[in-house]
Amino acid sequence: MTKAILEVINLKQYYPLRGGLFSKTKYVYAVDDVSFSVKAGETLGLVGESGCGKSSLGRSLLKLLEPTSGQIIYNGQDITHFTPKQMVSLRKEMQIIFQDPMESLNSRHTVGSILEEPFEIHKIGTKKERQQKVRNLLIKVGLSASAAERYPHEFSGGQRQRIGIARAIALNPKLIICDEAVSALDVSVQSQIINLLIELQKTMNLALIFIAHDLSVVRHISDNIAVMYLGKVVEMSDTQSLFANPQHPYTRALIAAIPLPDPRLRGKRKLLKGDVPSPMSPPDGCHFASRCYLSTLKCTVSYPDLKMSSANHSVACHLAMEEAST
Repeated sequence: MTKAILEVINLKQYYPLRGGLFSKTKYVYAVDDVSFSVKAGETLGLVGESGCGKSSLGRSLLKLLEPTSGQIIYNGQDITHFTPKQMVSLRKEMQIIFQDPMESLNSRHTVGSILEEPFEIHKIGTKKERQQKVRNLLIKVGLSASAAERYPHEFSGGQRQRIGIARAIALNPKLIICDEAVSALDVSVQSQIINLLIELQKTMNLALIFIAHDLSVVRHISDNIAVMYLGKVVEMSDTQSLFANPQHPYTRALIAAIPLPDPRLRGKRKLLKGDVPSPMSPPDGCHFASRCYLSTLKCTVSYPDLKMSSANHSVACHLAMEEAST
């Protein structure tokens, strides 16, 4: 059995909001008790509406944010309390691709100098060798080697994201977090970037955590999917099972929101209504109860634990667990 390259145990990421001198500190519960694992060569999709904690989770995993509590175990090593100095060597193995490549690429530097920087930081190769590595990287992500002489603003959004991917794979990482990596791109370009990521994953045996709000996009790249709502995972399963038998009402609503080509089917879908509750004061009981058409009194007073409802399928829903037990 393949060992997990990343294991996350009861991870929490709370942001303190301090008021006046005598006021009590409040918290934004961005990530609240999340657990999962990812194996080498596998893709875990993280989906949910904006503000559900996906990006905070991704940044916490890389220690770009210091977790409030929980454990992050990478390759068998607990890195939860690693200092920035201890994390330097691990940066070669754990990388991130951001949503907006224009914001994450230094507009004053050429693409060549941007891609050469990781090699310089880790003191890899001579100047000539680094420049050759940069040219190879650009070709690997589908760009011309001559792109090294140009600046980020001279490229399209899709091309800039390819540069971001080239930077992420420069040091041959084992884990890459894709933080809404295609959401800012045109649909046709999205498919190209997803195909590139799939190809790189196969050739480099990468573990990917693919963060997105669009289930239809996540479906094409993910082996497993975790659905997040207000900081918590409410359903987790392999991709095929999740779409064949979504068990949480929130997951069903997300799938129903996927555009359908047949207009006759659109009126039969149960779409989400209402707004996501504030992460500063999540409601008692199930956080989704106020928007759920199946909500009962039990849902409003008791939060359901994430439990196995069937083989390789977990759900945090009182009703789903009752159905699974009958």
